[in-house]
Amino acid sequence: MASNARQDVIATHNQLFQEWNKRPANLQKVGILLDKLKIALTHVDFLPTGCVGSDAATVKGDLIIARDVLEIGALWSVASKDVPSFERYMAQLKHYYFDYQNELPVSAHKHQLLGMNLLALLSQNRVAEFHTELELLSTDELKNNVYIRHPVSLEQWLMEGCYNKVFLSKGNVPAESYNYFIEVLLNTVRIEIAACIEAAYDKVTLEAAARILFLKSAREVQEFALKQNKQWTVTGNVLTFDTEKRARENAVQKIPATLLAGHAIEYAKELEMIV
Repeated sequence: MASNARQDVIATHNQLFQEWNKRPANLQKVGILLDKLKIALTHVDFLPTGCVGSDAATVKGDLIIARDVLEIGALWSVASKDVPSFERYMAQLKHYYFDYQNELPVSAHKHQLLGMNLLALLSQNRVAEFHTELELLSTDELKNNVYIRHPVSLEQWLMEGCYNKVFLSKGNVPAESYNYFIEVLLNTVRIEIAACIEAAYDKVTLEAAARILFLKSAREVQEFALKQNKQWTVTGNVLTFDTEKRARENAVQKIPATLLAGHAIEYAKELEMIV
């Protein structure tokens, strides 16, 4: 990076750092500074060693600045509730965390952001990608790092159906920045539970529905149903589900048992002839 360009990046980076660390941070101003740095960082060398005509220490410094900007960008995205932006920042950050892990000092935000990324995938029910990301981490990180252990425990509780532990985890997050994805995850779980209630019951009391959905009151149950466009009817203290809709969705054609049995016998005969 040219000397003048480097000085501009350093100055803008310092300004970004100061704005982000204000409480509360001015998210709009932080966003503007991030956009400015995105362009400036295109002049950064992305080879930590062996750069022709580049001083190794200078290149290393450029990489640390770039990583720092991306980390603030990821945290800013969560604060702005912009999941696609968070995913873009994380895609770039993993390049620094894993490809350059031997050339750069470990970032203080590394495990916090990797844990948030796991939680983001879990909250969107992207379980296969969740397990792919786990493959990048060491056994020690999975077992002992508080930021990583949190989403790993959540995934285990979800697989076991221990939804009460998932909801209780809301008050025990390793960092404040996790709260947004926790809320998304809890809403995803509620939607799954609501689908099970509809399939299992024709009607329940509002108190029972609130308890099953881990909501605080009957009013919250009604607000949840309205937000999810659920065709639930409230009569007094009783919540009635759309049984006609369920019947239409579950309607299946009669299985021609005689025809299927005939086919099975024919297949058995053919297999016997082959053997």
